[in-house]
Amino acid sequence: MNKNKYVMGIDIGGSHITAAVLDMQQRNILKKSYTRERVDSHGPTEQIIHTWCNAIKAAYKKVDIQIGPLGIAMPGPFDYENGISYIAGNDKYAAFYGLNVKDMLASELHIDRDQILMSNDAACFLAGEVFAGEARTYQHLIGITLGTGLGSAVYNEGKVDDANLWCAPFLDGITEDYLSTRWFLKRYYELTGFNILNVRELTKLYDDNQTVRKIFAEFSHNLGLFLKKFQQDNAAEAIVIGGNIANASNRFIPGVVKYLHSQGITSPIHISKLNEDAALVGAAGCWATQTFKTIEKI
Repeated sequence: MNKNKYVMGIDIGGSHITAAVLDMQQRNILKKSYTRERVDSHGPTEQIIHTWCNAIKAAYKKVDIQIGPLGIAMPGPFDYENGISYIAGNDKYAAFYGLNVKDMLASELHIDRDQILMSNDAACFLAGEVFAGEARTYQHLIGITLGTGLGSAVYNEGKVDDANLWCAPFLDGITEDYLSTRWFLKRYYELTGFNILNVRELTKLYDDNQTVRKIFAEFSHNLGLFLKKFQQDNAAEAIVIGGNIANASNRFIPGVVKYLHSQGITSPIHISKLNEDAALVGAAGCWATQTFKTIEKI
């Protein structure tokens, strides 16, 4: 049996860890292994590592498989090859700054550090779609995740790179100011004087609330402007969109498609069906392709 028949994919988020074992030949998750745990990202390193490792061990135990290769999707900035965190300034995982996370995990799990591959979370999202999702048939792709923040990645002939466009200049600020959950909440407050919890709650008001429809129309226009440049810069055959905001895609994608078509861009837009599992699947997929750019420039 191929020693990498089973690989664990792990998605590290700001408040959670998700882990599952993948059958690399079938390209699917062993559903029974699926494990999700809350993480206090403001806590001390030892506590966080312990929580992560407990989730990893639990996922393996559920399917009675020994700990093997791990693929981990991590937010940046991060030296992915060497396993050193440079995350700072956003108050999450600040305790890891300058530390070797890969070595800490290997020590806690009693495995060799070479059994751990780490990659950027946005790149892993797109890699997951290529490995087992919407994008298997393409050679040139761009992908974004729309949620608390903006993730962006480029796929070219077997190679996935983090595009790192969240902080690119855009309109009167940076891209993430306009293409994230906080933009929706801020805009709703500006127009109504009321706070709302999340985009899902806004979506429920769509049919009966003209202001909410206006907000989604503005978001659609902003996303269209962003995707036009992103697609043209990379000659992408198709666009893949995921993240929590993508669950409301029927409220804004028609407007994006209409705008892009008016600009002569007809690349199809695919909404992720793997969604939250995409980064996890892509992280495991590192072991199949070994074609990731693993060091993000710091």
